Amino acid sequence: MYLLSVMCNCFAKKTCFIVLIISFFCGIDLFAQKTAVKKTLYGEASFYANKFNGRQTASGEIFSQKKMTCACNALPFGTWIRITNLRNNKTVVVKVNDRLHPKVKRVTDLSYAAAKQLGYTGHGVARVKVEVLGKTKPNLKEYSFL
Repeated sequence: MYLLSVMCNCFAKKTCFIVLIISFFCGIDLFAQKTAVKKTLYGEASFYANKFNGRQTASGEIFSQKKMTCACNALPFGTWIRITNLRNNKTVVVKVNDRLHPKVKRVTDLSYAAAKQLGYTGHGVARVKVEVLGKTKPNLKEYSFL
């Protein structure tokens, strides 16, 4: 019985060693971490009323209708997102710096400048796609074609 367990243990060690050698030479990363999945949200967006201009946001920043910012409950403060108006395919890149009221079902509220660039200030609300770009400020030259 002892001899059988020693043989199995030796076989397991050899098999493990062979797998490691093959993975090393073939460029297979056995310990690779899962790549981050880009988060995409769909829903309605509106824009802030003028009465909020100059007030403090939930993140502590002072809100301005002229800045490219938004409120979003699903993403952390400081997250950069690309918002696409699904009606006309216009796109804008904004930073999350505020929260919506918990009962609000919209995905985001944008500053007037961002809503105007998306072309829905006359409608008040637009169906949008929200794509997470990350925590670092994106190179806006990459999005100049938008």
